[in-house]
Amino acid sequence: MGTDETADHRPSLGRVAVVGTGLIGTSIALALRARGVEVLLSDPDAASVRLARDLGAGQVLDESAQDRPVDIAVIAAPPAVIPAVLRGAQDRGLAHVYTDVASVKASVLAEAERLGCDMATFVPGHPMGGREKHGPGAARADLFLGRSWALCPTGKAGPETVAAVAELARLCGADPLVLEAEAHDRAVALVSHAPHVASSAVAARLLSGDDTALTLAGQGVRDVTRVAGGDPAMWTEILTHNAVPVADVLHGMAADLVATADALHALAQAGEGGADRALEPVRDLLARGRSGQERLPGKHGGVKLPDYTVVPVVIPDEPGVLGRMFAVAAEAGVNIEDVRIEHTPGLPLGVAQLFVLPAAVDPLVRALSDDGWSVHAGA
Repeated sequence: MGTDETADHRPSLGRVAVVGTGLIGTSIALALRARGVEVLLSDPDAASVRLARDLGAGQVLDESAQDRPVDIAVIAAPPAVIPAVLRGAQDRGLAHVYTDVASVKASVLAEAERLGCDMATFVPGHPMGGREKHGPGAARADLFLGRSWALCPTGKAGPETVAAVAELARLCGADPLVLEAEAHDRAVALVSHAPHVASSAVAARLLSGDDTALTLAGQGVRDVTRVAGGDPAMWTEILTHNAVPVADVLHGMAADLVATADALHALAQAGEGGADRALEPVRDLLARGRSGQERLPGKHGGVKLPDYTVVPVVIPDEPGVLGRMFAVAAEAGVNIEDVRIEHTPGLPLGVAQLFVLPAAVDPLVRALSDDGWSVHAGA
């Protein structure tokens, strides 16, 4: 893996074509429109492209017009069809530079080479942002804000071509990261694809739970299973194109789970003094899990920061409530480092967990309490 190697080349992008107006394509278009870029939209689904247009993502591309090439064409399509769509776009001279957004790279590159695509104008890409929802209606202009955007140039594209795609990523609020296609696929197997399968495995267990059990579900299981709400057809294709790296990660997960399950079963047969020994695999997995979770970079990247303190605040479920709460914090000179919201099933309220540095707790609690908020610091 490498860092962004394009900082010295910052081309300006005036016109971009987005081919594919699903969640990712429309989100890219919305982000570019917010930065003043002219965006032309294309999709074989006429209803999808009309919705993206009506959301303000751009204008519909006139497929029959012989217009001048746009600066970049973004191919936002499923991995299996990207090479053919790319070849068609290049044949009609749609753009000077082309990129894609597939979450797998090696198989897309191999097929693009086989189809005779012009690899000198193609820089494979993958923005690391998404949602469990799909379609243009779920698109957000801030979907990639602060996220990594992988670039996997083949070596045939020149530095100006790579720089153009890096600038596209920056305009969407992302941080471009250059790495090889095979390294990308191994990385996303670890941090995205295998975790999705694990989330689906946990969610599938919920089918055996009765209504009473599901009523007890808290935020923990909702966090773990959130991404399991993704489109099964789309994820089947993704996993098919990255099968071996994902399988390798899943085998490691499975070994940990089997060892943990065996240890828990062994407790029933453990004699006096044997329970502690039987639980060693459980403790080992939980400790390694905590250490692994702590390695994930936060909003400040990989910099180790002091532990945050969580200040729970009860909030009503109504428009503008978060903005009012943040305004009170700002007036008190407190920076809210992170926020998570837990909704209360069946009630029109929830709990906002405000993450702040320890020194900011007292002034934040005072300011919110004085403004009438129900604050539960120390709860």
